[in-house]
Amino acid sequence: MTYLRKTSILAATAALSLSAGAAVAQELNVYNWSDYIAEDTIANFEAETGIKVTYDVYDSNEVLEAKMLAGSSGYDVVVPTGDFLARGREAGAYQDLDLANLANYSQQDMQVQNFANKQIGVGNAGAVYMWGTTGIAYNVAMIEERLGADAPTDSWALILDPQYASKLEGCGIAILDAPTDVLPNVIAYMGGDGTSTDAGDFEMAGEILNAVRPNLRYIHSSQSINDIANGDICAAIMWSGDAFQAAY
Repeated sequence: MTYLRKTSILAATAALSLSAGAAVAQELNVYNWSDYIAEDTIANFEAETGIKVTYDVYDSNEVLEAKMLAGSSGYDVVVPTGDFLARGREAGAYQDLDLANLANYSQQDMQVQNFANKQIGVGNAGAVYMWGTTGIAYNVAMIEERLGADAPTDSWALILDPQYASKLEGCGIAILDAPTDVLPNVIAYMGGDGTSTDAGDFEMAGEILNAVRPNLRYIHSSQSINDIANGDICAAIMWSGDAFQAAY
């Protein structure tokens, strides 16, 4: 099974000044993915710094992008993935970071950071906060019950091939509402290049998804975390971090 990498990148909005001479802010407005910080992170930060944090969450890049490109979002720090950061930066929604002001930047995994920098096109647009992959999470017992011990759990065919998807419809299968993560993986499943920008590749990927659309329970970016954990669905295309949460 092929997995493509996803990077979530800490970025400053155009409204936030990170210059060394700027006065220390007393409030910080953060917009981040759901389930990306510990339950006590904000309280610990506020106690240590005296800075009040307003923290909102989203579950898709498209929701974030719509709010940021509309302007006057009020947020200081957001966490888009690399491709969406590049687009927002070109549109003037984000400002580049002054890396000299990030005391712990030297602790970054530069292999991951360089991957993100290449995706964005510059080296100081953001700092990688998390990275992971996109793949398939499944309930072992439910899959074996319907497909047997030889189920193709090492292949995207488990969800993308109608002969299997139709048999799993009853127990529930789901796909991420994240075209920039799902479509490249479908293209790779087809034997193509997951980084392709060819319209023909995307059309064929769309045909594969349309073929299994009747078998899907839903298309959503976060609902499958609880549903996989509770046995409400049996397989889902998910981000690896979400799959880890569902498992534990």
